[in-house]
Amino acid sequence: QNRTKNAFDKFIRDQDQEVLTQTLVDYYQSHNSWEGVDQVFMSPILYGGGMMGENHQGPIGERMRGGPPFVLTTDTGVVLSGGSNQSGYQPGDTLSHKEFQKGIKLVSEGKSIGWLVMVPFPQPRDNPQINFLNTLQQGLIISSIVSLLIALILGGVLIQSFTQPIRKLAIATEAVAGGELGYQVEIDSQDELGRLASSFNSMSADLEKADQSRKQMTADIAHDLRTPLSVLHGYTEAMNEGKLEGNPEIYQVMHQQAQHLNYLIEDLRTLSLLDSGELSFQIQTIDPGPVLNQIHRAFQTIVKEKDLTIHLEMSKDLPRVNLDPDRLTQILSNLVSNAVQVLPPGGKIILSGEREEDTLNLQVKDDGPGIRDQDLPYIFDRFYRADKTRKSDDGSSGLGLAITKKLVEAQGGSIFVESKIDRGTTFTLHFPILS
Repeated sequence: QNRTKNAFDKFIRDQDQEVLTQTLVDYYQSHNSWEGVDQVFMSPILYGGGMMGENHQGPIGERMRGGPPFVLTTDTGVVLSGGSNQSGYQPGDTLSHKEFQKGIKLVSEGKSIGWLVMVPFPQPRDNPQINFLNTLQQGLIISSIVSLLIALILGGVLIQSFTQPIRKLAIATEAVAGGELGYQVEIDSQDELGRLASSFNSMSADLEKADQSRKQMTADIAHDLRTPLSVLHGYTEAMNEGKLEGNPEIYQVMHQQAQHLNYLIEDLRTLSLLDSGELSFQIQTIDPGPVLNQIHRAFQTIVKEKDLTIHLEMSKDLPRVNLDPDRLTQILSNLVSNAVQVLPPGGKIILSGEREEDTLNLQVKDDGPGIRDQDLPYIFDRFYRADKTRKSDDGSSGLGLAITKKLVEAQGGSIFVESKIDRGTTFTLHFPILS
């Protein structure tokens, strides 16, 4: 409103100044001097409608009664006419150079004849101007109120749309913190909040899965520990009470159970070190050929005892890779050992190695019973057994494939499994080749 008033006053002053400037120049040209110029400033004809038009005679005459807010000075700043005492200047007063230079230079026939300077005092307004400003101010007030109401309504809608999903997330967070793992938030949008809700749902699902895996792992560990301990406890209790005498057969059973316990504890230790990143690796540049030959020879006796065969298919000049040879041996031994355990008599194992572009591919393939499609996604989970009828008293801990996957990935490789029922299973290892 203040800016509007100021702009409107300036518009009126500019109009008055333009009219007065032309009138003063005409007066000087008619009289060739400024003598009697006061009549120009005080003339009711000028401000009553003579120069401004008959339609403005009444209002402008009232507004400019007492003289306009201008003074006439010489080129040196001496006031010739002040119009009225409203201006605060009297004829003979001297304006500073800075003050009168702000005015309009009056020129007649190319010669400076004086300066018309506007003086600072409140601009009087006539009734139409006052009515116009009042109407404009009312419009501004109404539009401001309407804009404020619209802003409040839109702000409330936006705040509700923003805070509602946040409240849902807060409730979900409290639910998960209270133990309700797997709690899902309804996703209503695809913006940042929607992506946040989606990430929360994924995290909650992962927490539920991890908790279920932890519970299952705890139950499996307890089961695997309970069986050999129960056997050992039964034999030792019977022998301690004199109900059973020791013999080589009993000692052999007790030794097998103790060995199984040792396997389980050692595998748990290895898996724990892998999870924490503390398992040491002796990475070096190796030729994988000798490792494959070593595995092939090491399992010859075992496969013959079970009426199985193992073949080595290895391309010439296998590429060199950066690996820990002992850990590579452990990886391949785990995979071949698993194949030996599941194959029926007459089964065949193929151990192979080849180069494929910039990758070394190693495979352990068997023609055994295979793995069901629903079991394949979980084959590398801890204690997961695709064959539920398999027992854990064969020296395995149920952690072999989980450890194998961790060992492969810790050395920059990857492992994949393919299997068909009654057609066998293939484990494929990929390791990057040295550039």
